[in-house]
Amino acid sequence: MKTYSLEHVKDKFIGAKGTPKRNVYENELRLDLLGEKIRQTRIKKNLTQEQLGQLVGVQKAQISKIENNFKDTRISTILKVFDALETRILLKIIKQKKVARFRTTFVYQLRLFFMPDQNDQGS
Repeated sequence: MKTYSLEHVKDKFIGAKGTPKRNVYENELRLDLLGEKIRQTRIKKNLTQEQLGQLVGVQKAQISKIENNFKDTRISTILKVFDALETRILLKIIKQKKVARFRTTFVYQLRLFFMPDQNDQGS
């Protein structure tokens, strides 16, 4: 029986790295992980979704949507969530120029990385 690596399967069925379809897939995956990390941090800080919403200035439903990978969340709201959770993050925006025939477009990728809490350094 022949086995295949996960990268090979993703390349075959989603597309090679750098292709638009693969970029969408990987960005969605990162957003999913981001929502899960926000949920874990909120619970670790003993906050309910309603309490976090009050700190951020949004309804409980909006916090739920962020934690469950709702795609239409404003970056400003996510940044307010990080601020309310007192979580350190690294925000990286990548601008790529795409030239096709007679048209130039720019594609922006937004990447957010959680930085380890200083209290977690020894754990």
